[in-house]
Amino acid sequence: MKSITLNNNTPPALLLIDIQQGFEDIAYWGGGRNNPQAEELAGKLLTIWRARKWPRFHIQHCSTTPESPLHPSHQGNAFHPAVTPLSDEPIIQKNVNSGFIGTSLKEQLEALNIEDLIIVGLTTDHCVSTTTRMAGNYGYNVYLIEEAIATFDKVGVKGESYPAQLIHDTALASLNGEFGKVISVEELYGVLEV
Repeated sequence: MKSITLNNNTPPALLLIDIQQGFEDIAYWGGGRNNPQAEELAGKLLTIWRARKWPRFHIQHCSTTPESPLHPSHQGNAFHPAVTPLSDEPIIQKNVNSGFIGTSLKEQLEALNIEDLIIVGLTTDHCVSTTTRMAGNYGYNVYLIEEAIATFDKVGVKGESYPAQLIHDTALASLNGEFGKVISVEELYGVLEV
């Protein structure tokens, strides 16, 4: 039984969230990270979407904090080489956690009659989660590709350490079934008949 059912009328849109070079500075973001293959896997999905001429949106975090690797003045603001946008691919720039706030993302999706969103990117518990929550509230059918999403170690409010995989797993558990559906890349490949 398939765990994903895509609309047959319009193709799904691929949202590539914050897949930027600044996230290669693992020490800055927490010292540890899960899913080191996430960017390359997102790049493989992007290749499939390009070949099928399906809609894809590159979401780019432009931090307002000058010290952040994602600030526009730093090289880290640039996209990861695995997902460098082509000249005809929309770039949605944001400076908050959601790809929908202060951007034209919703309007562009509506113009294409998009119903299904496939989400990949960084980080699971921040921008991926916030964008997914809003997308679910807006009524989109959201699918998160578990292995193509990643996050970093976190320090708790009492100074305790939480490993990236735990943060990732609990963030996805909170999203799954409420704001979207978490699936594996193999499940997606099965539906796409790759």
